[in-house]
Amino acid sequence: MVIPVHDVNPARRTPYVTYALVAAGVLVFLGTPGVASWVTGEHGLAQTCRLQAFLDHWAAVPRELIHGRLPTGVPTGDVGVGPRGPGCVVGAPGYDKSPPLSVLTAMFLHGGWLHLLGNMLFLLIFGNNIEDRLGHIRYLLFYVACGYAATYGFALVNADSADPLIGASGAIAGVLGAYLVLYPRARVWVLVPFLVFLPLRLPAWIVLGFWFALQAVYSSGSGLPEAGTVAYAAHVAGFLAGMVLAWPLRRGTVQPPEPRGLLWGRRARRDR
Repeated sequence: MVIPVHDVNPARRTPYVTYALVAAGVLVFLGTPGVASWVTGEHGLAQTCRLQAFLDHWAAVPRELIHGRLPTGVPTGDVGVGPRGPGCVVGAPGYDKSPPLSVLTAMFLHGGWLHLLGNMLFLLIFGNNIEDRLGHIRYLLFYVACGYAATYGFALVNADSADPLIGASGAIAGVLGAYLVLYPRARVWVLVPFLVFLPLRLPAWIVLGFWFALQAVYSSGSGLPEAGTVAYAAHVAGFLAGMVLAWPLRRGTVQPPEPRGLLWGRRARRDR
């Protein structure tokens, strides 16, 4: 997987919404129960129970979204001792949860530092140009719409899943899909792992097309021994939603200067 670092595509206006989304993601992550354990690597039962209760409250759950039925018993955040030993106490929910609204709140939750930093990196690199093209308000609505499309797309193919779905990946996938449609030839600096990290400047259609192809392969269950904890189907749904929403804007989009060739090293930086 290539790692994007910077795109050669200047924006005309300051991406205030993109910055606000990044700041919100970081602040929510710092306020998430158990965040200290993600830094130190020490996971205690009490932290696990508090995190489970937090996610059941604020994360999107496919079974709740599709069937509209909330569970009668959820982790309360407390630790208790049962016949099988210590564990998380389960009780009636002490809150009212709206499954559709949970899709929005889930976009600001992340499962660890790498999850957060990876999402924010992609959003900062590609989000500024989409915000520049759409304008601040339309961009925010576009971002939320892609997040909803990604979450419900995943839920439709996993309708009976009770696992909480979190992260901004689906909404950001929509940003990537829009970028591919609007700026396919814009150059993107990436790091390619080949013995060492090799810096290359590649067209966006190669970088984002390769990323989408990986998500599509993984979402089908191919290339991985198991799906793990990554909702690849949500990435696919969000990406396609972003492409569809951005398609009518192709003609009026001003393209960035297109440098010749696939360059790397000092020569490429001088030519930028």
